[in-house]
Amino acid sequence: MRGAAHAGAAAVDRLARLFIVGLIPGIIAFAVRWYVGEPKIFTDRVAQPRSMAPLRMLVKDTATTKVSLGMFILCSVQNFGYYGVMIWLPSYLSTRFGFGLTQSALWTAVTICGMAFGIWVFGMFADKVGRRPALLTFQAGAFVMVLIYSQLTDATALLIGGAIMGMFVNGMLGGYGALLSELYPTEARATAENVLFNLGRGVGGFGPVVVGALVSTYSFTIAIALLATIYLIDIVATLALIPERKGQPLE
Repeated sequence: MRGAAHAGAAAVDRLARLFIVGLIPGIIAFAVRWYVGEPKIFTDRVAQPRSMAPLRMLVKDTATTKVSLGMFILCSVQNFGYYGVMIWLPSYLSTRFGFGLTQSALWTAVTICGMAFGIWVFGMFADKVGRRPALLTFQAGAFVMVLIYSQLTDATALLIGGAIMGMFVNGMLGGYGALLSELYPTEARATAENVLFNLGRGVGGFGPVVVGALVSTYSFTIAIALLATIYLIDIVATLALIPERKGQPLE
């Protein structure tokens, strides 16, 4: 009885610590929102009457509609690939290679570190060469690395390959904020950031379902390999629909 009570108390303690740690990002966000002022271009535009609802401005003409469609595809692929890979990665490592919980967690953590590093690298790279070249480079890298990762069998190769795959798969996330800011006028910028990315997140939520269906029908190897094909869609959308706005003044 005492053992069960002790275990329950320990679980409550861990949960409390989890919530306390979870408060930290919220406090930081509140501090940023409170102490960092709005840019002058935003305050000037807010003072002016709006000629059109922000949501309608995402499809105000053919050119803008093409950009919005392109960004919707990019955001969908970004989230689909992320959730499709990360939700199934521990199970993939466990099922195919017999990794235990601790080992799967370590290999997954290394992949996540690669993702964080990729976000930083992408931002630096995009500022240097432009948004489109950076996107195309990382999309091609994601396509290649997901295919390569599905063929790896050595534990060390999986560790290194996972970090590199993570860098390309999630690194593009570091550019969407700047890209959306440059593609839309000030009046529609926040709407574009929230609506398009979260519509993409909604599509991305089907990633684990699709991967799971492919696993049950074929195998993990084929499912992950087929997941790479979504980055080909990303490349086509970038080439056909996303203009380069690096260095141009914000509207």
